[in-house]
Amino acid sequence: MELAQVAVNVKDLERATAFYRDVLGLTFLFAAPPGLAFFDAGGARIMLARAERPEDDHPASLLYYQVDDIERAYEDVKARGATFLGPPHIVHRDPAYDLWMAALRDPEGNTLQLMCPKPTGPRSPR
Repeated sequence: MELAQVAVNVKDLERATAFYRDVLGLTFLFAAPPGLAFFDAGGARIMLARAERPEDDHPASLLYYQVDDIERAYEDVKARGATFLGPPHIVHRDPAYDLWMAALRDPEGNTLQLMCPKPTGPRSPR
């Protein structure tokens, strides 16, 4: 089984579409009535949609977007208008890599994370 699509709740579809396309740089796939927009996120689709029921009208689960170079991605996305909650930082150290993340919010209030595992060399015992 593999992840195929994630629905992200939005209130302003045009504003959200511009953010995911122009700020995050995801590939816009298509729009469909009655108010849906689809993007490619590395093989999984992101569907922007207005909530169909009031009880579903809340921010989405956290989505983590893997990037090759977190500092470059952070600067690029920030330069395109994103507001981050803080700079990239290490959240986990493993013998083979350090996991870096940087959180931001889309204009709809959904929290997103950029994540980047950076390979490390052999570590000396602590």
